[in-house]
Amino acid sequence: MKPLSIFALAAVLFSCGLPAAAQTEDADPSATATPRSGDLMTGQRLIELVSRIDSDLQASANGARFKVDDYELMLVFDATANRMRLMSPIIQAEDLQPELMTRMLQANFDSALDARYAVASDIVWSIYIHPLAEITETQFASALAQVITAAATFGGSFSSGALVYGSGDSNELNEKLLRELEKRLQTEV
Repeated sequence: MKPLSIFALAAVLFSCGLPAAAQTEDADPSATATPRSGDLMTGQRLIELVSRIDSDLQASANGARFKVDDYELMLVFDATANRMRLMSPIIQAEDLQPELMTRMLQANFDSALDARYAVASDIVWSIYIHPLAEITETQFASALAQVITAAATFGGSFSSGALVYGSGDSNELNEKLLRELEKRLQTEV
């Protein structure tokens, strides 16, 4: 499998992934969602959280590109639609053999859990999608851990690490990563 460069391949998604109306935070997220008590999450707050992990992030009006350890990630949000997406590239889709495709889809059913495997723009991605306004900092840390773990285990256990039916190392590895990410999110820039 060939490694990917997110910055070359993700430019396509970043530039054309959302409609023009989605590239602003001016929309009222409560117009499309029933808010829970407490503060609503915004795209800007997510970018601030990401900057606690990677001060070299590349932010835009509707997201950011950043790294966690050796994993390249993209955050894209749309306040109007009240959605956020967190994703990491895995391999070129042309390198996806039929057996891997089948295993990837099986994992989406039982071991990928909140994170998912997907194909878009000729890339296999580890991806997490959630309502923007309702995601909490703890859920965002979990999303980061799951997307990274799903990317790391592609071709092996195909697990997001959040929960694995049966034995394996994924739960312990994900717990360690989740605790580290939560700690980093709590640190002020």
